[in-house]
Amino acid sequence: MSQWDGIDEFIAVATTRSFTRAATLIGMSPTHVSRSIMALERRVQARLFYRTTRTVRLTDTGQTFFERCARMAQERDEAMALIGEQGEPQGLLRVTCSTAMGERFVAPIIRRFAMHRPKLNVAIDLSNRVVDLVAEDYDLAIRTGHISDPRLIATQVASRTLYTCAAPSYLALAGRPTKVADLQSHECIIGSSSTWNFMSGGKEHLHHPKGRFSCNSGHAVVEACISGLGICQLPGFYILPHLKHGMVEILLAEFRPIDEPIWAVYPQRCHLIPKVQSVVECLRHELAAAMM
Repeated sequence: MSQWDGIDEFIAVATTRSFTRAATLIGMSPTHVSRSIMALERRVQARLFYRTTRTVRLTDTGQTFFERCARMAQERDEAMALIGEQGEPQGLLRVTCSTAMGERFVAPIIRRFAMHRPKLNVAIDLSNRVVDLVAEDYDLAIRTGHISDPRLIATQVASRTLYTCAAPSYLALAGRPTKVADLQSHECIIGSSSTWNFMSGGKEHLHHPKGRFSCNSGHAVVEACISGLGICQLPGFYILPHLKHGMVEILLAEFRPIDEPIWAVYPQRCHLIPKVQSVVECLRHELAAAMM
């Protein structure tokens, strides 16, 4: 007996909530499906469904088991497609990304990518929380900074420049800092990062900003900066549109840090899956240009 016996039948019943519809879905008889489910329940020593004459629904144990089995079945099908002639992106692609970058750049790129791949379903979670891709069963994350988790593979898909800036109205009142140490005597607007990065003499220098206003939204931070509340440090996609219209001025340009890499990060198990390979390649071609 294979450990996989009954799993396809179980997934079909869990999906359709009906033994008859499940049998039609997988091309088997209702009797075969019913016997397969009973044999599976004996094997796992747990009840997977609540059954009445009218309804079939998962038990709590069944729901947990279904989520794992559905994922395994999807990966099995993707593995078969990978070595066959059907290596097109398919199944569910689960992506996580920070809210601002995701809304403005990543989600539109993946949306266009999905439009031409009818077998692909996409679920994008936009959050500033660092998701555990392996434990939470995600296929892909878009992240910045250092990637240290040995369970993950990181492919650079773009980079971003951090700019330190202030509004002309603030500089007229408070003066212009000419070195990093001058920031100690200025109002700094604090975003999601508690440290600002600078480079001097080939070495990285960190500044811990202090000020009266802080917010974990880059949009709110740049608006506070434009209003004259203080100095901020943000990625270029927040700053450059306002720089073009003279609403902010770049500060400490000679101390600007090296560009920060943007990574497509995915569990090692996803390395050769077509949907992951394809979307990473798409991001490599489109993300950098979109962020300029």
